[in-house]
Amino acid sequence: MAMMEGDGLPDGITQLRAAGQLVWLDDLGRHLLDTGGLARHIRKGVTGVTSNPAIFAEAIRSSAYDETIRRLSGEGLPPAAIAERVVLEDVGRAADLLRAVHDETAGADGFVSIEVAPALAHDVDGTVAEAHRLWDALARPNVMIKVPGTEAGVEALRRLIGDGINVNVTLLFSPRRYAAVLEAHAAALDERIAGGATSLPASVASFFLSRIDAAIDPVLDARGGPWALPLRGLAAIASARAAYETLTDFLASDRWRVLAAHGASVQRLLWASTSTKNPAYAPTKYVEPLALPNTINTMSRQTLAAALAIGGPRVVEEFPTLEALSGKLAELDIDTADVARRLEAEGIAKFIAAQEALEAAVAARLAPAPAPPG
Repeated sequence: MAMMEGDGLPDGITQLRAAGQLVWLDDLGRHLLDTGGLARHIRKGVTGVTSNPAIFAEAIRSSAYDETIRRLSGEGLPPAAIAERVVLEDVGRAADLLRAVHDETAGADGFVSIEVAPALAHDVDGTVAEAHRLWDALARPNVMIKVPGTEAGVEALRRLIGDGINVNVTLLFSPRRYAAVLEAHAAALDERIAGGATSLPASVASFFLSRIDAAIDPVLDARGGPWALPLRGLAAIASARAAYETLTDFLASDRWRVLAAHGASVQRLLWASTSTKNPAYAPTKYVEPLALPNTINTMSRQTLAAALAIGGPRVVEEFPTLEALSGKLAELDIDTADVARRLEAEGIAKFIAAQEALEAAVAARLAPAPAPPG
């Protein structure tokens, strides 16, 4: 792997940092904690971690969890409670590994995210209560509580920021919903400052990318022809850039200057779902075009490996604006706003299913081994 002289970091990390972007890892589990894998990623320049029920549902199938699962079962805990304790242990260990980054950046980076129960996605009070419980259980300043970016989640964000809890708003698919998240975050900071608070919590807004193209591209394939096929693979980045324009406009406003003067940190846009779902696309399709100031790219281990190997000047192709692209897609009966609504609902359903799979995986590890035949 090529290394840049001076800082000892891989070329890709150095280039992304120079562009003003942070790099986080979208993975967590004993396969990273017990082997020193996460520590090695941190040494390479990874400065944060995101997790979700699907990541843990996959991780917990490993025998590395057997001893912990048996110990917790011996304490009388059912599978659901065991699953939560295991997740809390892993998130806490990752937060401890990243604490030095958090301290060195004066609380601006070095975070680990943990998600509230996805079944609470449309329950404001339930989300707030669950977020407080997880926050208190982990008791670390560099934890972020992940809240789905539903309408209920936007209100939960406002209340949690007001309560001084770090929040990662997840499952964002449209610039319009992102704008509501940005406004709720600013309003909560306004209220907290007006109330005399001396500390302001951190937040990120996670905008999902590859799922947008994965939803739209097959429709374009089915339409076929010179009007449809050239539009493949454009919607996700156009949507992300529209959201980013909203952020840059806000950061140029008088309102932000007042918040910054009181010590507020930028609610960075976090690019999520950055692993390409179409093998025809380059593995860094959602990396290089979105290497922008005040953003984070959270990557799977596979996408991170590709990003670390980026060398030389970045070549970024031109992409249409979302307004222009949406007009062309509308002519083909594709409504990007409707796609975003559908993806939000699907994302919540997938995380609910992953949460159930996580608990089922714990139960499976507790099941006695089948008796040998004969």
